[in-house]
Order: sequence, then C-alpha cells, then structure tokens
Amino acid sequence: MGDNEHEYVARLTWDGNTGDGTASYERYGRGYRVQIAGKPDLNGSADPMFRGDGRLHNPEDLFLAAITSCHMLSYLALCARRGVRVLSYTDEARGTLRFDGKGGGRFVDVTLAPRVTIAADSDLALAQALHEEAHETCYIASSCDVPIRHRAAVTR
Repeated sequence: MGDNEHEYVARLTWDGNTGDGTASYERYGRGYRVQIAGKPDLNGSADPMFRGDGRLHNPEDLFLAAITSCHMLSYLALCARRGVRVLSYTDEARGTLRFDGKGGGRFVDVTLAPRVTIAADSDLALAQALHEEAHETCYIASSCDVPIRHRAAVTR
C-alpha cells in the first residue's frame, strides 16, 4: 500500500442465528456487530420493514450518518484553514430509498441541511461557499453515485 492509500478494516459478525440459521425468512435474527480495532463495537440490525430491531442502527441510518459526518468534518477543516470561525453546526440529513419491485432498491437522493452559526467577524459568503468545496472533498460523497444535495444555512 502506497503513501496515497490507507486501508480501513471492519469485522462484521452476524448475531442472528436463533438455532436453525436462515432456514426461514421469518425466524432468523437481523442483529449484527461491527468491530473495528481499538473502538467500541457497533451493534446494528435491519430496518424494521425488513424484520429488524428498530432500536438499533441499520445500514440505511449508517449510510446517512457517514455522508453527513464526512461533510461536516470536511467543512470544519476548510473553515479552520480559511479563517471562518464556526460556533455551532447541526444537520438533519434525509435520504430516499426507492425499491425497484424486483427485491432490490437504492438510495436515489440524499439531502443535507446543515445549520451553521459563525462568529460575527467571519466571512458569511465564504462560509456558505465552503459547503460546495466540502462536498467535493468529502471522501464518502465522492464514493457515492447517488445525488447528494445541500441546503445549508449559515448565520452569524
């Protein structure tokens, strides 16, 4: 692996064997555990519409969480490097999952809605514009072919 590459490793273990594996779609558990060395385990399940546990994170939740958190981290880094002092940042990401009628589906749209407050002496226009640059530099967004839209609001 060269200097321009970094490998990430996650171990996933299915915890849903209730005794007879996947002998029946109705009876097997959807629980899983993701382990990443040196970090807390992440327990998840399928979405309830797929017979999962609604109290746990599902892959769809994690997909949105990855996109919104990567965008935020890219944005904060750009702001820090360009002299925009961010005081608060929240986002309510939304994604649309569309089924194809053949048992498959995909996310067809993701919209991020960051609400950012910056210091009074920071450049408002620059703070707004940096969302587009953050989108371009976000590794997760760059890895997706689903449209990812931004409806950012920046205030002082």
